[in-house]
Amino acid sequence: MYGTVARLQVKPGMEQELREQVRAEAEKAEMPGYIHQFLYRLDAGPNIYYLVVIVRDPESYMANANSPEQHERYLKLLTVLDAEPEWHDGHILYPLSLTI
Repeated sequence: MYGTVARLQVKPGMEQELREQVRAEAEKAEMPGYIHQFLYRLDAGPNIYYLVVIVRDPESYMANANSPEQHERYLKLLTVLDAEPEWHDGHILYPLSLTI
């Protein structure tokens, strides 16, 4: 498995919009190789979130990252953020069964 962890700094008052964007994308899940995603709000600050996206393999991840659809989602995401996300991509070494 492969994925990314993104640190997001959300504009004040835009937290609900962020959650709605992430939920809507999870419900569509049209990305080839998509497995699951998580959104965390940190206790350390109400405007700091982490987004975790899990996909089947690096090829699926890169195909999505380079797609025009993902570019549109990214531009929409930027409207609720104070700064560009910090992306940390890599292989998932210890997969757990997702029973959500």
